[in-house]
Amino acid sequence: MDQRSGIPSGRRSVLLAVVIACWLDVDAITRVLLISSVMLVMIVEILNSAIEAVVDRIGSEYHELSGRAKDMGSAAVLIAIIVAVITWCILLWSHFG
Repeated sequence: MDQRSGIPSGRRSVLLAVVIACWLDVDAITRVLLISSVMLVMIVEILNSAIEAVVDRIGSEYHELSGRAKDMGSAAVLIAIIVAVITWCILLWSHFG
């Protein structure tokens, strides 16, 4: 959470993406794809947080499966971020390039 604004950084990122997508002179489908790609990152991040909470609730001692579950959740977030970046790059390049 940003101490200055009181808005969690993830929500701030989504808000910024929505504002930018609405500000750009693009058609509705492009706008929906831009916003949806960022929302996908938020959804996967929430699921990753849930996985981490469950794993931490089960026990604090290290277990290989617990580590793998957390690693897979983090990998899913990374993949969602990559998809969002590629989506934004392709759509903006095709529109402005």
